[in-house]
Amino acid sequence: MRETIGEGLKTALKARDQRRTATLRAINAAIQDKDIANRGEGKGPATSEEILSLLQKMVKQREESFAIYAQAGRTDLATVEKQEIDILNEFLPKALSEAEVEAAIKAAIASTGAEGVKDMGKVIAQLKADYPGRIDFGKASGLVRAALS
Repeated sequence: MRETIGEGLKTALKARDQRRTATLRAINAAIQDKDIANRGEGKGPATSEEILSLLQKMVKQREESFAIYAQAGRTDLATVEKQEIDILNEFLPKALSEAEVEAAIKAAIASTGAEGVKDMGKVIAQLKADYPGRIDFGKASGLVRAALS
């Protein structure tokens, strides 16, 4: 992921795309911050999973800002946030559709042998292992709870 982001930054710099350049520099800065934090804990550089989590967090922050700006009537700032969300989403894996999420939940329930709501943690852990970054677990937990009820 680091290489992809680095190449994207080089391309943006050559194309003189200021929005893209600023967004990709923000991503690199966040990754460097994570590397420094990991070093303090005695770990190595940020893993792909950690970078993926970082990108998801950045998207969520921008979605919240977008909603606030749109509600306040600040379309200029909302447009900037939307552009940044689109750029960040280019580096995230493609999200599963609703039907694919339901199928994944059924498969995870079958593979873990979950029988009730008490086994919900096992199912969510299985989904996180099989589909990192591809499922919104805020919504998926409700679907898992409904499937196990």
